[in-house]
Amino acid sequence: MCLETKLFHRDTWAEVNLDHIYENISSMKTRLGTGVSLFAVVKANAYGHGDCEVAKTALDAGADFLCVAFLDEALALRKKGITAPILVLGVSRPESAALAAEQRISVTAFDESWLKSAKAHLEPGQVLHVHVKVDSGMGRIGIRDETELVNVESLLKREACFNFQGIFTHFATADELNTDYYEEQLAVFKRMLTALTGRPEYIHAANSAASLRFADPVWNAVRMGISMYGLTPSMGMKPILPFPLRQAISLKSKLVAVKQLVKGESVSYGATYTAKANEWIGTLPIGYADGWIRKLQGQEVLIDGIRVPIVGRICMDQCMIKLPTSFPVGTEVTLIGNDGAESITVDEIAAKLETINYEITCMIGARVPRLYIKGNQQKHVRNFILE
Repeated sequence: MCLETKLFHRDTWAEVNLDHIYENISSMKTRLGTGVSLFAVVKANAYGHGDCEVAKTALDAGADFLCVAFLDEALALRKKGITAPILVLGVSRPESAALAAEQRISVTAFDESWLKSAKAHLEPGQVLHVHVKVDSGMGRIGIRDETELVNVESLLKREACFNFQGIFTHFATADELNTDYYEEQLAVFKRMLTALTGRPEYIHAANSAASLRFADPVWNAVRMGISMYGLTPSMGMKPILPFPLRQAISLKSKLVAVKQLVKGESVSYGATYTAKANEWIGTLPIGYADGWIRKLQGQEVLIDGIRVPIVGRICMDQCMIKLPTSFPVGTEVTLIGNDGAESITVDEIAAKLETINYEITCMIGARVPRLYIKGNQQKHVRNFILE
């Protein structure tokens, strides 16, 4: 066992290759060219990869801003020493305006009443950086009326406690090959921008999908999310990617028990799998409490470069695999990643679960330690449930 894996006491871990994240961002920076800022999206614990480590890597690679979903995520980054600009993309409480201003965290405003309420909670002399959200067709939060946008702009410019730092929208279908709805949303956003008497510092509309496919002079910043982690925004986009994406995360475990079942013996809850002959069964210390959910029964894993199936129902903390022969306890098993010539991608797991790759990485539980790789060296380990 390597030194790093001795820092935790369980034979299941995720490996996050920070060099791959750096390369993905560098490729996007090259594609964007000069004059376009890159906002690195590290919400949801950096899509399960680790917020602080990914944030530092993104900034090293040239990201100008970080994005999170909630104020708590931004505050967690501040506590870990991240001083770079951070934007909260989701809704913050107006009562938290003073805290956001104190911590130099930019917030999203989505209607006039929110701003008025936030103003009442700011301390004298404080300035809150605000990005206005336009709902161009996503249907979540955002301003949809040009008159309201004009009123919001007027309030932001009138009140010294606000800095109108940015305006943005979000595309619902930029990852689909049919661009009709994308073009409708872009037209709405552009029309809303014409209602402004001036432009803020940042105008951002493009998510990963739009950044990989389109360019438009209307925006001077993009938000890089899923592609930063080496994952394509949709399967339909794979053939048209402008540069290769390098998957950053792997998920690994080790055999903690090996036994031979005789014909007729069963495995796990409900006895849903019964040996048809004498079979070798290995046990892995990972289960649905780690995000390796029960619907993954039958999914293959890799051992010694060979694909083998998960058999029986996946338990909360363990699952079982059918082995072609006896393997020693402690043999490494790859659930996501490469082993020899074989590979299991995040996309393969997503297809098995009939969902999207975003959900797979976000599902990997907090009690799974993350081992970080940089410069082809194991860097350090974080066990989020213990920190």
